[in-house]
Amino acid sequence: MSALSRLAGSDFVYGFARNPVAIASALIVLIVVVAALGAPYLAPHNPFDLASLNLLDSFKPPVFQADGDALFPLGTDDQGRDVLSGIMYGTRISLFVAVLAIGFSITVGIAVGLVAGYAGGVVDAALMRVVDVQLSFPAILIALLVDGIVRALIPQSMQESLEIYVIVFAIGISRWPQFARTVRGSTMVERGRDYVLAARVIGLSSPRILITHILPNVLGPVLVIGTLNLGLAILDEATLSFLGVGLPPTEPSLGTLIRIGNNFLFSGEWWITIFPGATLALMVLSINLLGDWLRDALNPRLR
Repeated sequence: MSALSRLAGSDFVYGFARNPVAIASALIVLIVVVAALGAPYLAPHNPFDLASLNLLDSFKPPVFQADGDALFPLGTDDQGRDVLSGIMYGTRISLFVAVLAIGFSITVGIAVGLVAGYAGGVVDAALMRVVDVQLSFPAILIALLVDGIVRALIPQSMQESLEIYVIVFAIGISRWPQFARTVRGSTMVERGRDYVLAARVIGLSSPRILITHILPNVLGPVLVIGTLNLGLAILDEATLSFLGVGLPPTEPSLGTLIRIGNNFLFSGEWWITIFPGATLALMVLSINLLGDWLRDALNPRLR
């Protein structure tokens, strides 16, 4: 039987196929990802191509309102930029930042958790105290602090080109402790297993035991936490951009679009901020629901 056939008949796929919430969430996430990755090809306009903008098109309402224009289905902003196209490009950047940030968090968290759980003793105590201290502060405050420090250290001439990587680092460094604590707990359980003791007996080095033996057995919880934190990372980026310390207006992330539209919310141009905000909420909700299902599906106690 092929691997594909085994996967199709597995409990994992069986449970997914019979969970309408998981299916709907996965479908929404898929649509968002396709729209984001295909924005240069699928978007009706390039909202940040200055040569194509026309100020006479500014503040056009959505197409379902009286003065709407079919060329701009969700209306335009104060610069005449298409809101729908802006959302597609903005989602692309928000996902890019969140995926890189969570990837960085997972890498750091796994490394720290494996070392702490396997070494034990003073090393474990020292690393876990660092984790405890960071977990005592909200992640968004850590991200704000790190973002401010890194920006102060970077030369002014390089800040614009490195801005997106600064926010990736700030968000990533604020969320690694959750992964470290989870991996550390799983490593402490696995290090007493027979297969680890056998690997020690035959003389395998500690790094090799950690990477080839223990690591594959602790990735399940990391996958679940990573999925749940992906939605939180998207919110972190949106929050930082909304506060004006994230991506600049030239980078159309969802947070930037919401911040720009918020200036016109009470003057009647509600669509400039409502549609990006609704997209952000729907995307994060779908990712969280998918993460909740994944947590239950990978929990052997619930099978």
